[in-house]
Amino acid sequence: MEHSCKCEVTKECKKEDEGDAMAKKYMMDVYDVMEELGVSKSKAYQILRELNKELIADGYKACAGKIPRPYWETKFFGYTE
Repeated sequence: MEHSCKCEVTKECKKEDEGDAMAKKYMMDVYDVMEELGVSKSKAYQILRELNKELIADGYKACAGKIPRPYWETKFFGYTE
């Protein structure tokens, strides 16, 4: 990934670039859920299973251990960016 600012690459800039990459990631995994909600890994997997069941019930395909970020945002925040 190309560095986003013109300064020398510092730890702070690397963190900003990593944050940009996370914002663009379409599918959320268990670690993303853990970070967003501050829950344990087992609780994050439980939430992912519940959301995937909802997707399947609505006629969509689901990927075990992952959830589309727009669906996540809609379910938890009522909207998606």
